[in-house]
Amino acid sequence: MVIKKRPCAALICCALLIGACDAAKDQKAAALPERAAPVAEFIGGEICANCHPEEAARWRNSHHDLAMQVADEATVLGDFDAAEFTYNDATSEFFRRDGSFWVRTDGPDGALAEFRITHTFGIEPLQQYLVELPAGRVQALSTAWDTRPTSQGGQRWFHLYPDEAIDSADPLHWTGIFQSWNTSCASCHSTNLRKNYSVAMDSFATTFSSIDVDCEACHGPGSLHALAPADVPMLLQAETDVRWLFEEGASIAKRIPARSPQAEIETCAQCHSRRGQIDEEIDAGAPLLDAFRPALLDTGLYHADGQIQDEVYVYGSFLQSRMHAAGVSCSDCHNPHSARLKFEGNAVCGQCHLASTYDVSTHSHHETGAPGSQCVDCHMPAKTYMVVDPRRDHSFRVPRPDLSAELGTPNACTGCHEDQVNGWAAGVVADWFPAGRTGTAHYGQALAAGRNWASDRAPRLLTLAANPGAPAIVRATAISLLSEQMDDVALKATIDALQSNSSLIQLAALDALSNAPIQRRLEPVLPFLHHSVRALRLAAARQLVPARSELRQAQRIEFDNALEEYRQSQAFNSDRAEGRLNLAGVLLELGDYSAAEAALQAAIEVEPYRVAGYVNLADLYRQSGRESDAQSILSAAVEANSEDPAGHFALGLALVRSGQVDEALQQLQRAVELAPDAPYYQYVIGIAQNSTGYQQQALRTLVAAHARFPGYRNIVFALATINRDAGNTDEALRYARKLLALSASDSQALDLVNALQSPQ
Repeated sequence: MVIKKRPCAALICCALLIGACDAAKDQKAAALPERAAPVAEFIGGEICANCHPEEAARWRNSHHDLAMQVADEATVLGDFDAAEFTYNDATSEFFRRDGSFWVRTDGPDGALAEFRITHTFGIEPLQQYLVELPAGRVQALSTAWDTRPTSQGGQRWFHLYPDEAIDSADPLHWTGIFQSWNTSCASCHSTNLRKNYSVAMDSFATTFSSIDVDCEACHGPGSLHALAPADVPMLLQAETDVRWLFEEGASIAKRIPARSPQAEIETCAQCHSRRGQIDEEIDAGAPLLDAFRPALLDTGLYHADGQIQDEVYVYGSFLQSRMHAAGVSCSDCHNPHSARLKFEGNAVCGQCHLASTYDVSTHSHHETGAPGSQCVDCHMPAKTYMVVDPRRDHSFRVPRPDLSAELGTPNACTGCHEDQVNGWAAGVVADWFPAGRTGTAHYGQALAAGRNWASDRAPRLLTLAANPGAPAIVRATAISLLSEQMDDVALKATIDALQSNSSLIQLAALDALSNAPIQRRLEPVLPFLHHSVRALRLAAARQLVPARSELRQAQRIEFDNALEEYRQSQAFNSDRAEGRLNLAGVLLELGDYSAAEAALQAAIEVEPYRVAGYVNLADLYRQSGRESDAQSILSAAVEANSEDPAGHFALGLALVRSGQVDEALQQLQRAVELAPDAPYYQYVIGIAQNSTGYQQQALRTLVAAHARFPGYRNIVFALATINRDAGNTDEALRYARKLLALSASDSQALDLVNALQSPQ
């Protein structure tokens, strides 16, 4: 059995010693090992239950308790009585054999084969099933069981990608890397998980201390606390002195005392967030960024106004909310042990929002008990993921159909009234709340301008990034968008953001500096090499790799220590191509081309469909004068994943260099078709057309691109210079002035304007 519990001597010790808390305390001196600083170990939730029976009772049969279970008659909910399910011309059969549960389905090679179900995964509204494959790999079947009642459409097998045709060659196939329990699922369904990936063997020996999410997943290892409860408090504890009070005349309660620690929220966020993990050691109560990098409000994950789009879970939404700003925490609404809401319906909101003001039809404008009368209907609209799992947006926003009309974002009104349009909903809301938010500024407008390359994107983003009243995740996103077109003003704003008291904003600023000259990074980044938060140390080390030779000895020691942490983090993630790609990038900048080439080749082997590995390897070959090898590897990239525009784009550039103009333009055009919202691709195809003798076609391409992306500086500069070279001085001057309007500090634009205005 590959999945196994980690051995723990403290478990045996505590099981013998703890019948009650007092007995444990009396035996403390004899039980503690003879060492100055004993290290707490994981002992399992069953030990915690001895002293905390009420909490344990609430936890039992919760979603956390049932997150993962051994597959047996009591835990398997699906129909395994020779049930069949057909997907993509492959018919799977679910059956029993010798007391075990089995599936006959298409395996790694596409052929039908039999696999034993080892574990169940999840409980409601769906249950998935795990299968062991060679090299310690455990995979989650993409055919799942709908556990809802028949009356709700449940009690059936269904596929998680019903509208696609996923086969064994696709990374989304149940045998592919995206369905890897070891890599993608395990850390949030079990306690004290150790992935134990071997880079040399490309294999796993994954372990956990508890199969499910138990007490120690949130509170940390409990061996020392179990032996001496009064003397060794757990790392994460409930705040006992918190009150929510309605001040005289107020309709919304105020938290006393104001919240400053974020330990509870950031503990929940370890799993209830879209994030990347950077370290396996996760200390209870430690800052989230010590082991994780949360996603920002990025395109594809969130709508421009911050509403949920992809499966982003809760944290990123909640950080945007007025609830978070007011000091609300997860346990104010959810029981932390049962994970259920503390109250039913509007009563959970009524803890802090006066019912006589808010839980009435004069506020909701919907009849009590009817759809639209529940607070969540308007302020927490749900989106369904995994086909049957609706999840509510935790940004607790006021519906803004007027913003939907402007930005193309969803809203709760037309989400329910599907036969109506945004303009109708905006008018109704304006009539209901004439003094409300309709027409008022929203950060989504600035983020949309940044995403869409509006002509006023820079001032909008600069204002948002510097706004102390905006949520930290919003300001961090503005900084990230600013970095895509860095001028002196944006650079100053980024460096200023490093002084923020928000680690999330600081991390975004450090990442943004990758687009700044290395000389400008050095001084502001150096202090972060010894920052207390790991994610910031790692980001600082990555930014300073090109400057290592310029550092003084003491600085170089700090840098090398932080860079070693960075290397370890990427090694931890080397079961995915991303870790290997990041290591290769560092190796390239340090001049170790041989090791970088090996890392990139390994990245391609781990994830053959991931085009970035091929593109980076081609760049290495090109820098080494191996242009033919570069073109060959890029052709392989397009063959491996023809839907990724980056492969076509890189191949097009290689073909331009080799003089194959027509073929190059075809590849560049395909990149534009696959990524119509990427202005850089359209800029480059215009430049390629101009440089290969198609000047008028280039101008048409760039004029159309400028109309689509008026704030993209390179397109405007190209239009100015190409028109200048074609003798169209007035047009050239018009575009040159547009450059100065985008950035008054653009020295190239100023020189161009002066040259065009000067008499010849």
